Amino acid sequence: MDFINEMDWRGMIHNSTPDLKDVLKEGTTTGYVGFDPTATSLHIGNLVPIMLLVHYQRCGHKPLALVGGATGLIGDPSGKSAERNLLTIDEINHNVSLIKPQLELFLDFDYGDRSAEIVNNMDWFKDVNMITFFRDIGKHLTLNYMMAKDSVQNRIETGISFTEFSYQLIQAYDFYFLHQNKNCMVQIGGSDQWGNITAGIELIKKISGSKGHALTTPLLTKSDGSKFGKTESGNIWLDSKQTSPYKFYQYWLNVSDEDAEKWIKIFTILNQEEINDLVKKHAEEPHLRLLQKELARRITSRVHGSSSYDQCVRVSNILFGKNTADQLKEITEEEFLMVFEGVDQYHADRSSLTNGTDVTTLLTDLSGAFNSKGEVRRLLQSNAISINKLKVNIETTIASSDLLNNKYLLIQKGKKHYIIICFK
Repeated sequence: MDFINEMDWRGMIHNSTPDLKDVLKEGTTTGYVGFDPTATSLHIGNLVPIMLLVHYQRCGHKPLALVGGATGLIGDPSGKSAERNLLTIDEINHNVSLIKPQLELFLDFDYGDRSAEIVNNMDWFKDVNMITFFRDIGKHLTLNYMMAKDSVQNRIETGISFTEFSYQLIQAYDFYFLHQNKNCMVQIGGSDQWGNITAGIELIKKISGSKGHALTTPLLTKSDGSKFGKTESGNIWLDSKQTSPYKFYQYWLNVSDEDAEKWIKIFTILNQEEINDLVKKHAEEPHLRLLQKELARRITSRVHGSSSYDQCVRVSNILFGKNTADQLKEITEEEFLMVFEGVDQYHADRSSLTNGTDVTTLLTDLSGAFNSKGEVRRLLQSNAISINKLKVNIETTIASSDLLNNKYLLIQKGKKHYIIICFK
């Protein structure tokens, strides 16, 4: 496969150096993407450059994933309106140890001369002498050249420290070092990285007289204009402890038709014929959400494994399918808490259910889930309250035998508002 053609039809090219396509046609070529370990996990925004490396490898080339143990200590000003909070060396090293296994989920490390590698720029920066660096490296990029970069220009009014100003020189040296020591010819990144990447190309040319090459991808947004990967509760993380597999799965399952058609080209390795066929079938029966289901299946399975994906589907079918009251009792406590992560929880004494209790008393006096008995009665009269997926009324009595996992009641007000009552 031709990498440039492949990325073009997938909509993943924002800019590239003019002769990159010819260079890639010459044979297996090493290219890299950098990831700064500023958090304990990658998030789905990082999946765009990760998938670029996946496609790069599948098209016959060798991918390097650079984890920035050194650059993470500095902070990239690109796309930032203010200084980053600096992390300690211990924090960065901890983050690196957690991010490496996530990268290993995507790349093939046993693929002959195309085998992926993970490198850490701290390995070559830890022994660099500051005076030597400024004399031998810094002199090759002029102040005027560095000041002209968007990452600097966008911060002129609000201010930029020398620490962050120096970031592009440090990233440029990364490219030069990998070019010299790994025969790395290409750097890949988001469109906001163009200035940093071309600084590396300039440094390679000035020091060695060789040529480096670049490819950037568009910054991804949702069809409504909002930022990809962000929700009201924050980032969608790859780490299951920070974003549950269920919430991760639901994010992809609930994207719009327009986004699903665009993103399935980016985040899967389905070929053009397979995607066109899927798009056609989706258009014929959009209510089946075939694009979203396939997108959610492939990404969730890759990140969290097929068993977690199967669990997410099973739980979703129980929660949102028909006749699910009995099936709801089959959900384990772990699954129940995973699905309803972030839902308001109230507590009540288990002994209050010994002889049964009416719904109004349960939701007010015993648990405090509602402040007003009058409000509860109105909701009950309008058939707007369910307990464990069953509609209840003023006459309903709740007993210990109704508890899920012998501990919980799931209260639903209307279609989407959930409350959990935990009994101790």
